[in-house]
Amino acid sequence: MDVVSLSRLQFAVTAAFHFIFVPLTLGLSILVAYMETHYLRSKDEMYLKMTKFWGKLFLINFALGVVTGITMEFQFGMNWAEYSKYVGDIFGAPLAIEATVAFFLESTFIGVWIFGWNKISKRTHALSIWLVAIATNLSALWILLANGWMQRPVGYVLRNGRAEMVDFIALVTNTNGWLKFFHQIVAAYVVAAFFVMGVSAYHILKKKNLVLFKTSFRMAATFGLVAGILVAVSGSFHAEQVAATQPTKFAAMESVWETQRGAPYNIVIVPDATNERNSVEAIKIPNFLSLLAFHSPDAEVKGLKDFSRDDRPPVSVIFYSFRAMVCLGFLFILISLIAYISSRRDRLEFSPGLLRLLLYLIPLPYLANQIGWIVAEVGRQPWIVYGLLRTSDAVSKSISTSQVVFSLAGFTLVYGLLGIIDIYLLTKYAKKGPDDDLSSIVNTARI
Repeated sequence: MDVVSLSRLQFAVTAAFHFIFVPLTLGLSILVAYMETHYLRSKDEMYLKMTKFWGKLFLINFALGVVTGITMEFQFGMNWAEYSKYVGDIFGAPLAIEATVAFFLESTFIGVWIFGWNKISKRTHALSIWLVAIATNLSALWILLANGWMQRPVGYVLRNGRAEMVDFIALVTNTNGWLKFFHQIVAAYVVAAFFVMGVSAYHILKKKNLVLFKTSFRMAATFGLVAGILVAVSGSFHAEQVAATQPTKFAAMESVWETQRGAPYNIVIVPDATNERNSVEAIKIPNFLSLLAFHSPDAEVKGLKDFSRDDRPPVSVIFYSFRAMVCLGFLFILISLIAYISSRRDRLEFSPGLLRLLLYLIPLPYLANQIGWIVAEVGRQPWIVYGLLRTSDAVSKSISTSQVVFSLAGFTLVYGLLGIIDIYLLTKYAKKGPDDDLSSIVNTARI
């Protein structure tokens, strides 16, 4: 493998590993804040125990997420120096705002929340976790606005051999960035919902703290059902935007080779991995793809053959990943609906099959999130900034193959150890159940 391929692999490994922690942090912060608000309003000690239990798991996940996220930024200077030089004036702005505003707010108030038990008023304490949740999601917004600019560059001019920002508002209001944000946020909420349902299912099966975990389960089922539906809705809008602004990615997602009006939607096809010929179609719905993408049954959909081979992304990877993501999304809606109905009817104790299923399904939303990023990032290739800068031109000129191999091995080893630690801690404290004292959450912060 050459330096470009190795650098891409290294960033993919570090980004994918970091993103194991991000979705749960985004969603669980909201749920923990909601639980503490329930305690504040009801004065019911059960909600306090619930807040502490899920808050402990949130802290473990949050801490490891921060550690794994820091190393990603170093790669922009080490592996992707040409990229940083070419678009750093634009790309650096939202990342700087994320670090100085969102992350600063998040890290400050999570300290207040951890060490503020019985030291500040209950209202202020509840406010602190809401500020953590808002800041966490705000952090995701700025990062996704930066990524959205890479997918659809706006508000810049080419000057002095680099891209320079001329319209910050255009970057902030970039449709691609906002659609990615809404789609990713609700997808992260699905991860948190299934995590809470799965852990709650374990304790319900063990018949431990039934009231607490049945209540947690019902909250998560509602949260997951609403989030799952919003994933589908936001995903539909996002696909329309991709069709309008990234025609090669859209054509690869649907394996469309010939430009045509009234393009059919291929339900089952076998795309050609060599990009040499048309896909083998099996089942299709006439005109439906044009209708979905452009709201007109006669709209034109550009095929991959309209673009040179050098500008086409790998079709099979994107095609299968996109369909896997969509199928999983609808599965989550179905499972969440069944879980919601069962919890509302108070039938959870008599549904061991559903409970075991939800316990085993915990990893599946994580997988769906990773697959979604494969569609987004591999689909953008061969561009690192779509239509503006090729990935092959963005890699550092002075870096050697051996250096990338060494750093990749190091990252993989360290991240592997962190992954083992995370799984061990989450499993240990999830199985242990809620504590009776407030000091447990402080002790967790000192792990």
